[in-house]
Amino acid sequence: MRKWHNQYKDQGLVIIGNHYPEFSYEEDLDNLKQAVIDLDVPYAVAQDNDRKTWAAYKNRYWPALYLIDKRGHIRYVHIGEGAYEITEAAIQDLLAESYP
Repeated sequence: MRKWHNQYKDQGLVIIGNHYPEFSYEEDLDNLKQAVIDLDVPYAVAQDNDRKTWAAYKNRYWPALYLIDKRGHIRYVHIGEGAYEITEAAIQDLLAESYP
């Protein structure tokens, strides 16, 4: 994610991490802020303590990656690790699309 953020942010890629806490201490916003600093996460991370975003996407897996196009439509989903080359190609394709 960091690599894609750094490589494509100037072309319009926006990465938003969704943090759905597994443990109670992860629900504390200050702990999340510190983790973002400690892990040097350069993109936005939303805290999803109530599982609303997770549920809105009907997500049941971790990790899960969703690519959303310039019109707000989900165009690509990948569950789990791997498929990095395929995912990057999908990122490039979506960034190349025009937006009226």
